[in-house]
Amino acid sequence: MAKLIEYKENNGEYNMRFDSQLLNDAIQEQEKEPIIRFYGWNPPCVSLGRNQSFEHINTDFCKNNGIDIVQRITGGRGLLHDNEVTYSFICSIEFLGKGESIIASYKEISSAMIEGFKNIDIKLELGGKKKIEAKHDYCMLISTGADLSYNGKKLIGSAQYRKQGYILQHGSILFNYNPQIIKEIFYEKNNNCITCIEEINPSLNRDDVIKAMTEGFKDYFSISLP
Repeated sequence: MAKLIEYKENNGEYNMRFDSQLLNDAIQEQEKEPIIRFYGWNPPCVSLGRNQSFEHINTDFCKNNGIDIVQRITGGRGLLHDNEVTYSFICSIEFLGKGESIIASYKEISSAMIEGFKNIDIKLELGGKKKIEAKHDYCMLISTGADLSYNGKKLIGSAQYRKQGYILQHGSILFNYNPQIIKEIFYEKNNNCITCIEEINPSLNRDDVIKAMTEGFKDYFSISLP
Protein backbone atom coordinates (compact mmCIF):
# COMPACT_ATOMS: atom_id res chain seq x y z
CA MET A 1 0.00 0.00 0.00
CA ALA A 2 1.23 3.50 -0.84
CA LYS A 3 1.79 5.95 1.99
CA LEU A 4 -0.27 9.13 2.25
CA ILE A 5 0.89 11.93 4.55
CA GLU A 6 -1.97 14.31 5.19
CA TYR A 7 -1.79 18.08 4.91
CA LYS A 8 -0.02 20.04 7.64
CA GLU A 9 1.58 23.46 7.74
CA ASN A 10 5.15 23.93 8.93
CA ASN A 11 8.02 26.31 8.38
CA GLY A 12 10.25 26.03 5.34
CA GLU A 13 13.20 24.39 7.06
CA TYR A 14 10.96 21.68 8.50
CA ASN A 15 9.21 21.05 5.18
CA MET A 16 12.42 20.61 3.22
CA ARG A 17 13.99 18.45 5.92
CA PHE A 18 10.85 16.29 6.05
CA ASP A 19 10.89 15.72 2.28
CA SER A 20 14.58 14.79 2.41
CA GLN A 21 13.97 12.35 5.26
CA LEU A 22 11.07 10.73 3.41
CA LEU A 23 13.33 10.16 0.43
CA ASN A 24 16.09 8.70 2.57
CA ASP A 25 13.62 6.44 4.39
CA ALA A 26 12.24 5.18 1.08
CA ILE A 27 15.76 4.32 -0.06
CA GLN A 28 16.63 2.61 3.20
CA GLU A 29 13.43 0.57 3.25
CA GLN A 30 13.55 -0.02 -0.51
CA GLU A 31 9.91 1.00 -0.77
CA LYS A 32 8.04 -0.51 -3.70
CA GLU A 33 5.00 1.76 -3.45
CA PRO A 34 5.08 5.58 -3.67
CA ILE A 35 4.86 8.07 -0.82
CA ILE A 36 2.51 11.05 -1.28
CA ARG A 37 2.59 14.09 0.96
CA PHE A 38 0.60 17.33 1.00
CA TYR A 39 1.69 20.34 3.03
CA GLY A 40 1.63 24.10 3.50
CA TRP A 41 4.05 26.79 4.68
CA ASN A 42 3.81 28.90 7.82
CA PRO A 43 5.29 31.47 7.79
CA PRO A 44 5.55 32.23 4.05
CA CYS A 45 8.84 31.07 2.62
CA VAL A 46 11.05 31.47 -0.43
CA SER A 47 12.66 28.23 -1.53
CA LEU A 48 15.68 28.40 -3.81
CA GLY A 49 16.71 25.68 -6.23
CA ARG A 50 19.56 23.35 -5.33
CA ASN A 51 22.18 25.35 -7.20
CA GLN A 52 20.61 28.80 -7.01
CA SER A 53 22.34 31.63 -5.15
CA PHE A 54 20.73 34.15 -2.81
CA GLU A 55 22.14 37.13 -4.69
CA HIS A 56 19.21 37.48 -7.10
CA ILE A 57 16.50 37.86 -4.45
CA ASN A 58 15.68 40.68 -2.08
CA THR A 59 16.73 39.14 1.23
CA ASP A 60 16.12 42.39 3.12
CA PHE A 61 12.50 42.49 1.99
CA CYS A 62 12.03 38.88 3.10
CA LYS A 63 13.58 39.55 6.50
CA ASN A 64 11.53 42.69 7.08
CA ASN A 65 8.28 40.94 6.13
CA GLY A 66 8.68 37.68 8.04
CA ILE A 67 9.37 35.55 4.95
CA ASP A 68 11.75 32.63 5.50
CA ILE A 69 14.33 31.54 2.93
CA VAL A 70 15.43 27.92 2.44
CA GLN A 71 17.35 25.90 -0.11
CA ARG A 72 15.66 22.94 -1.77
CA ILE A 73 17.34 19.67 -2.65
CA THR A 74 15.54 19.82 -6.01
CA GLY A 75 16.60 22.00 -8.92
CA GLY A 76 14.84 24.90 -10.55
CA ARG A 77 14.53 28.50 -9.52
CA GLY A 78 13.18 30.46 -6.58
CA LEU A 79 9.57 30.23 -5.51
CA LEU A 80 7.46 32.03 -2.93
CA HIS A 81 5.37 29.57 -0.90
CA ASP A 82 2.40 31.23 0.72
CA ASN A 83 -1.23 30.53 -0.10
CA GLU A 84 -0.79 27.19 -1.83
CA VAL A 85 -0.82 23.42 -1.51
CA THR A 86 2.53 21.72 -2.01
CA TYR A 87 2.74 18.05 -2.98
CA SER A 88 5.58 15.55 -2.76
CA PHE A 89 5.66 12.30 -4.70
CA ILE A 90 8.44 9.83 -3.89
CA CYS A 91 8.93 6.55 -5.71
CA SER A 92 11.56 4.22 -7.10
CA ILE A 93 12.61 4.70 -10.70
CA GLU A 94 11.30 1.19 -11.40
CA PHE A 95 7.82 2.13 -10.20
CA LEU A 96 7.31 4.38 -13.22
CA GLY A 97 6.93 3.12 -16.73
CA LYS A 98 9.85 5.22 -17.99
CA GLY A 99 11.47 6.29 -14.75
CA GLU A 100 14.99 6.32 -16.18
CA SER A 101 14.06 9.32 -18.31
CA ILE A 102 13.77 12.58 -16.39
CA ILE A 103 11.42 14.12 -18.95
CA ALA A 104 9.23 11.01 -19.19
CA SER A 105 9.02 10.68 -15.41
CA TYR A 106 7.89 14.29 -15.07
CA LYS A 107 5.19 13.66 -17.65
CA GLU A 108 4.06 10.45 -15.97
CA ILE A 109 3.69 11.99 -12.52
CA SER A 110 2.10 15.10 -13.99
CA SER A 111 -0.36 12.97 -15.93
CA ALA A 112 -1.70 11.66 -12.63
CA MET A 113 -2.34 15.24 -11.55
CA ILE A 114 -4.05 16.01 -14.85
CA GLU A 115 -6.41 13.10 -14.19
CA GLY A 116 -7.02 14.29 -10.65
CA PHE A 117 -7.89 17.84 -11.60
CA LYS A 118 -10.52 16.55 -14.00
CA ASN A 119 -12.48 15.64 -10.86
CA ILE A 120 -12.84 19.35 -10.08
CA ASP A 121 -13.45 20.34 -13.72
CA ILE A 122 -10.03 21.87 -14.31
CA LYS A 123 -8.38 20.81 -17.55
CA LEU A 124 -4.61 20.97 -17.18
CA GLU A 125 -1.96 20.65 -19.86
CA LEU A 126 1.74 19.93 -19.76
CA GLY A 127 3.96 22.93 -20.29
CA GLY A 128 2.71 26.35 -21.30
CA LYS A 129 2.77 28.91 -24.09
CA LYS A 130 5.45 31.11 -22.54
CA LYS A 131 9.00 30.35 -23.62
CA ILE A 132 11.85 30.14 -21.13
CA GLU A 133 13.47 33.49 -20.42
CA ALA A 134 16.80 32.98 -18.68
CA LYS A 135 16.65 36.31 -16.83
CA HIS A 136 13.77 35.12 -14.67
CA ASP A 137 14.65 33.93 -11.18
CA TYR A 138 11.03 33.31 -10.17
CA CYS A 139 10.06 29.74 -10.98
CA MET A 140 6.43 30.41 -11.87
CA LEU A 141 7.44 32.77 -14.70
CA ILE A 142 9.15 29.93 -16.57
CA SER A 143 7.19 27.26 -18.42
CA THR A 144 8.84 23.92 -19.17
CA GLY A 145 7.61 20.46 -20.08
CA ALA A 146 7.58 19.62 -16.37
CA ASP A 147 4.91 22.19 -15.55
CA LEU A 148 1.13 22.10 -15.64
CA SER A 149 -0.85 24.95 -17.13
CA TYR A 150 -4.47 26.02 -17.45
CA ASN A 151 -5.38 27.85 -20.65
CA GLY A 152 -1.69 28.45 -21.30
CA LYS A 153 -0.99 29.94 -17.87
CA LYS A 154 1.17 28.13 -15.35
CA LEU A 155 -0.66 26.72 -12.32
CA ILE A 156 1.69 24.02 -10.99
CA GLY A 157 5.47 24.19 -11.01
CA SER A 158 7.40 21.02 -10.17
CA ALA A 159 11.01 20.01 -9.53
CA GLN A 160 12.85 16.70 -9.09
CA TYR A 161 15.77 15.20 -7.26
CA ARG A 162 17.13 11.69 -7.78
CA LYS A 163 19.11 9.58 -5.37
CA GLN A 164 20.11 5.90 -5.41
CA GLY A 165 17.35 4.82 -7.76
CA TYR A 166 14.57 6.93 -6.19
CA ILE A 167 12.80 10.10 -7.28
CA LEU A 168 11.50 12.97 -5.21
CA GLN A 169 9.23 15.25 -7.17
CA HIS A 170 7.48 18.11 -5.44
CA GLY A 171 5.57 21.11 -6.65
CA SER A 172 3.31 24.01 -5.78
CA ILE A 173 -0.35 24.59 -6.59
CA LEU A 174 -1.14 28.28 -6.22
CA PHE A 175 -4.40 29.33 -4.59
CA ASN A 176 -3.64 33.01 -5.03
CA TYR A 177 -0.60 35.25 -5.18
CA ASN A 178 0.41 38.86 -4.77
CA PRO A 179 2.25 40.16 -7.87
CA GLN A 180 3.68 43.10 -5.93
CA ILE A 181 5.36 40.82 -3.37
CA ILE A 182 6.78 38.68 -6.17
CA LYS A 183 8.15 41.81 -7.81
CA GLU A 184 9.72 42.94 -4.54
CA ILE A 185 11.40 39.59 -3.83
CA PHE A 186 12.49 38.53 -7.31
CA TYR A 187 12.54 41.87 -9.16
CA GLU A 188 10.12 40.31 -11.64
CA LYS A 189 6.82 41.27 -13.22
CA ASN A 190 3.95 38.80 -13.60
CA ASN A 191 3.64 39.24 -17.39
CA ASN A 192 0.22 37.59 -17.20
CA CYS A 193 1.62 34.07 -17.45
CA ILE A 194 0.54 32.74 -14.03
CA THR A 195 -2.87 31.60 -12.86
CA CYS A 196 -4.19 30.27 -9.56
CA ILE A 197 -7.11 28.28 -8.16
CA GLU A 198 -8.88 31.45 -7.02
CA GLU A 199 -8.89 32.79 -10.60
CA ILE A 200 -10.07 29.49 -12.08
CA ASN A 201 -12.77 28.61 -9.54
CA PRO A 202 -12.96 30.64 -6.31
CA SER A 203 -15.43 28.15 -4.79
CA LEU A 204 -12.73 25.48 -4.49
CA ASN A 205 -10.89 25.09 -1.20
CA ARG A 206 -7.71 23.33 -0.14
CA ASP A 207 -9.48 20.06 0.73
CA ASP A 208 -11.13 19.95 -2.71
CA VAL A 209 -7.75 20.18 -4.43
CA ILE A 210 -6.05 17.65 -2.15
CA LYS A 211 -8.87 15.16 -2.62
CA ALA A 212 -8.76 15.58 -6.40
CA MET A 213 -5.00 15.07 -6.51
CA THR A 214 -5.16 12.07 -4.19
CA GLU A 215 -7.74 10.42 -6.42
CA GLY A 216 -5.66 11.23 -9.47
CA PHE A 217 -2.56 9.53 -8.06
CA LYS A 218 -4.63 6.59 -6.85
CA ASP A 219 -6.42 5.97 -10.14
CA TYR A 220 -3.59 6.75 -12.55
CA PHE A 221 -1.06 4.53 -10.81
CA SER A 222 -3.63 1.92 -9.63
CA ILE A 223 -2.42 2.13 -6.04
CA SER A 224 -4.17 1.62 -2.72
CA LEU A 225 -4.13 4.45 -0.21
CA PRO A 226 -5.10 4.39 3.48
